[in-house]
Amino acid sequence: MLGNYVIGLREGLEAALVVSILLVYLTRTDRAQMRRWVFFGVGAAIVASILVALILETISKELSATAEPAFSGIVSFAAVAFVTWMIFWMRRSARTISTDLRSQLDDAALSGGHIAVAAMAFVAVIREGAETAVFFWAASQATGNTVVSILGLVLGLATAVALGWAIYRSSASINLPKFFRITGILLVFVAAGVLSYGIGEFQEIGWLPGQKDVVLNLSGVMTEGSFIQTLLGGLFNIKATTSVLQALAWLTYSIVVLFLFLRPVTATPLSRTKNAVANTESQISQH
Repeated sequence: MLGNYVIGLREGLEAALVVSILLVYLTRTDRAQMRRWVFFGVGAAIVASILVALILETISKELSATAEPAFSGIVSFAAVAFVTWMIFWMRRSARTISTDLRSQLDDAALSGGHIAVAAMAFVAVIREGAETAVFFWAASQATGNTVVSILGLVLGLATAVALGWAIYRSSASINLPKFFRITGILLVFVAAGVLSYGIGEFQEIGWLPGQKDVVLNLSGVMTEGSFIQTLLGGLFNIKATTSVLQALAWLTYSIVVLFLFLRPVTATPLSRTKNAVANTESQISQH
């Protein structure tokens, strides 16, 4: 549940921020009549995201006992790839997302009018929605409790919507780079657990070796419904028994991705030049 809550909160807030930026910018540029087209695009993206999750679940149920673990493993690896890309994309874009979206919105409004604005909102939200659907499905398969997973996701999305609405109404502000940094760290561990689950599925059908090489056996303390099981299984997708290959993959992914994610961002020569020009122009305008 905790892992899916983080997924819903992180992905939902990204989508909510996009929608808030679009709505505020349309209002401030005297194009408030176009706001409903943003909601049309958002609604279509939500429906499409739900369909993605339903399609994954339907396909999984129709597969044989051998094919189902293979499908689950492939989707798990895809989900890890998606969320890893998303973590680093938001790390790079958190400070400029507002400016970038406003520029894209201007281009959309000039080139295609209402339909283009709706399409832009759809594309912006469906990216987050599709990633959420795939990653949620993989994480829920890893935890093995669909109801609890759905509850965690819904609570995370509800929190994200509340934060997005508060930001839109200017009644709250958050440090976005810091927020995405914290949730990014949590998602690294969630993704590591999904990766470990995918490896376990491949080991089950013999596509990867080492299923019987158990390095960690917590079956004595990770009883069903216990706090330990809820915490380790819900947030990190850790199972009662873990093979050597699963443990190595979990540790390697966590260490490498955290190192790359947490290392300081150094400004490029071009960005330093832009900052210098901006500072010079500011000083000139003051005089």
